[in-house]
Amino acid sequence: MERDEHRISPSKGAQQLLPDAGVVSPRGDVSEMGAARFFRRTGEGVYDMADLARATAKMASFADGIKAQHPGRPVYGFGYSNGANILASVMIARPDLFDRVGLLHPLIPWTPDPAPGLKGRQVLITAGSNDPICPWPLTERLADWGLFGL
Repeated sequence: MERDEHRISPSKGAQQLLPDAGVVSPRGDVSEMGAARFFRRTGEGVYDMADLARATAKMASFADGIKAQHPGRPVYGFGYSNGANILASVMIARPDLFDRVGLLHPLIPWTPDPAPGLKGRQVLITAGSNDPICPWPLTERLADWGLFGL
């Protein structure tokens, strides 16, 4: 079985739901035991915050470029696990980039600064109460933080 981004292919599902949608699927530039990640970690659930800042700026720039190529089109972000983590970080840093976001099993072990630009933004978070990697209290804290302006 493949253990990379081809294992879960949101682009196939997106193309079925919205055949005219453009789908962009960036790949992380950090290798962790052969797996592509978007930023370095120093342990499970322990992020290299300087590298997260680097990756956030890089991904925001990438998304900015895609958005500029398609003015007036809605931009939806969708990420799973490490992809959800970088997407959440980008959305917190640059609330203007995405119209809607889906975060599947994000792990945000820090308390983000307030981001008033996110008020009213449509965000879906999926998580499991028994997830061994992403403890439920951290997911709950992210939702309670007010990422969605609820």
